[in-house]
Amino acid sequence: MLNPVLWIHGEALGPTNPGLVAYPGAPAVFVFDRQLIAQAGLSLKRLGFIYECLLELPVTLRHGDVAEEVLAFARRHRADGVATTFAVDPRFAGLHQRIAAQLPVQLLEPEPFVELPEPVDLRRFSRYWRRAEPVLWGRRAGAGAPPAPVRRWDR
Repeated sequence: MLNPVLWIHGEALGPTNPGLVAYPGAPAVFVFDRQLIAQAGLSLKRLGFIYECLLELPVTLRHGDVAEEVLAFARRHRADGVATTFAVDPRFAGLHQRIAAQLPVQLLEPEPFVELPEPVDLRRFSRYWRRAEPVLWGRRAGAGAPPAPVRRWDR
């Protein structure tokens, strides 16, 4: 692809998103998925967190049907394809297929936040985090356990 647009989604919301790195300056879009928000009942707190992450990225924000919005964005920019990162969300495969039916899609592998020794049930973030946090802290501190919590005050 010589002139792609970037489809940024909720599984890669940082400045090191592989699409942003591979195609600096390419037009990028994030779509607040109206169907997912309604079905999953995403809280305002979570939506606010996503929005704050997006404010730090060079991305255009849209809402509605993800595939339709990504394709419309690509048409507006006369793109010859869409670059995005792979996602584990089961809905991703369907969205990817809908977009790929009209434009080539390049899937980029994101660098994992943390390497876990075995697969984790990703339906709830708390399940993932219980497994990831000790590995993450161990990697950063060079030890197997997280550091002791910092106390704000003594009683």
